[in-house]
Amino acid sequence: MRSLLFVPGDSARKLEKGLASGTDVLICDLEDSVAAGDKAAARAVTLGFLREAMTTAGRPKLFVRLNALDSGQIDADLDAVIPAGPDGVMLPKAGGGRDIAHLGAKLAVREAEADLADGATRIVAVATETAASVFGLGTYAGASRRLDGIAWGGEDLGADIGVLSSKDEAGGWTEPFRMVRNLCLFGAVSAGIAPIDTVHTAFRDLEALERECRIAARDGFTAKMAIHPAQVAVINAVFTPSPTELERARRIIAAFAQAGNAGVIGLDGEMLDRPHLKRAERLLARAG
Repeated sequence: MRSLLFVPGDSARKLEKGLASGTDVLICDLEDSVAAGDKAAARAVTLGFLREAMTTAGRPKLFVRLNALDSGQIDADLDAVIPAGPDGVMLPKAGGGRDIAHLGAKLAVREAEADLADGATRIVAVATETAASVFGLGTYAGASRRLDGIAWGGEDLGADIGVLSSKDEAGGWTEPFRMVRNLCLFGAVSAGIAPIDTVHTAFRDLEALERECRIAARDGFTAKMAIHPAQVAVINAVFTPSPTELERARRIIAAFAQAGNAGVIGLDGEMLDRPHLKRAERLLARAG
């Protein structure tokens, strides 16, 4: 999972275009991109799309972004889309591990009613959209075996805390957002799930997107959300380990194995210890 593309759930045309975008995860959005009065129509469009797209050869994973747990809409969302058997759902405005457990219980009921395997529906959460949610970033470990990743988001958070701008004069994130980004990274890694970087809203500026992706990959994020199909190829390229990186990782793993899994080895004139081995194993796992 490198790229996660949002597509409005009320547009069959955009959903079809997203299906051919090359994204790893296509997210049919029932939340922010759908007006309050169009929710029911969006559920119907999304259900029809899922029923057809689930059988498409070579398709991306198909997720649905639900409305928030306290929206009064989430049960209708789940009742509408789970019978189609999507690969997963995205929970916006997640407040912590308890929200994931709560959603997991809702999913289990719908899976049983739809004769789907228990646990078949995966979860990705957007975990930083309110000030209160920041304090729950350390609570995702063990919340649910369904949970595959958590993402951070800046737009809703900015509105919640009342910032004048989320970016500084140089175009970088301001301090509140840098802190939240880092805490999301730590929270995901500590839970053993994917840390997912937020969207780049200037969707026509692909150079800036690439810079942002490279910074995120450098820091440990393994995926990024997208809002336009044109962003997908850039994201996939940056978050795909290069042949050189993969070969180096294989050599590190082989060297440790040859040394009887010693605590420290030498390779190419460099001293490597167990953290280097762990990073190499993670890199190969991502590539797989």
